[in-house]
Amino acid sequence: MTSTAGTRDEARPTAERGRAADTVRQVVVLVTSLLAIAAAFVGSGAAGGTPIQDAAGGWLDSDSTLIAPARPAFGIWSVIYTGMLAYAIFQVLPAQRTSARHRRIGYAVAASLVLNAVWIGVVQLDLLWASLPVILVLLVVLAWLFVQLRRMPPSGAVDAVVTDGSIGLYLGWVVVATAANATAVLQAAGFEGWGLPAEAWAIGVIAAAAAVGVALAWWGRGRIAPALSLAWGLAWVAVGRLTDEPASAATGIAAAIAAAVVIVVTLVARIGALRSTRDDRRVGTPGTG
Repeated sequence: MTSTAGTRDEARPTAERGRAADTVRQVVVLVTSLLAIAAAFVGSGAAGGTPIQDAAGGWLDSDSTLIAPARPAFGIWSVIYTGMLAYAIFQVLPAQRTSARHRRIGYAVAASLVLNAVWIGVVQLDLLWASLPVILVLLVVLAWLFVQLRRMPPSGAVDAVVTDGSIGLYLGWVVVATAANATAVLQAAGFEGWGLPAEAWAIGVIAAAAAVGVALAWWGRGRIAPALSLAWGLAWVAVGRLTDEPASAATGIAAAIAAAVVIVVTLVARIGALRSTRDDRRVGTPGTG
């Protein structure tokens, strides 16, 4: 009896420390989601900051480079911020406190939100060159999150929509944003393309973004959210180049094709994954042979 009671007494502090650590993580994710939203208000110009399109010499505006999406594309940030806030609220619920999934990704989600705020901050300070390493690290963090979510299936429909959906949209858009950001930094630095036409570089960058989308679709077994936001960004690149300056029919058509390819490959991968799941269930059902 004494031995059993001693074991229980020793286990109690460990359990309490675990609960405390979970609570800290939940609060950190919630606070950083609010931080990201506050930074977005500053970046929009609504809270006294310089609108992103006017900051950093205007190099991040919709008419700055061939890879820049038209302005309506950036409305997706409202959806992404809403989704990430929904995730922050979802994971802070008592029922999610000890979830292995949220324990695994929580601090990485917080890091992505802090990096988002830092990116806005460096752009507000007109440090265009510094924005590129920040968004590259953000992309790596989001890619890591995508891998973890693929390895740890959601606990239900709400988890799938709020967690996988929100982070997936975030990732897909940041792929396009990284391509546009890198192009802006290079052009601002005076890069002349080593003798190749600007359109050739633009089409190459678009192809690279589409290749990332195809890889995410195939490895992710047709995850819809990353494809939607990535295709959204590419489609608005197409609109920008076909209807606004700098005009480029070749770039616009390439971006439209790339967006379509990402969607089609995602749907094919999704259908294949659903068929595979159905076949697995059929094989595993008693009496089916």
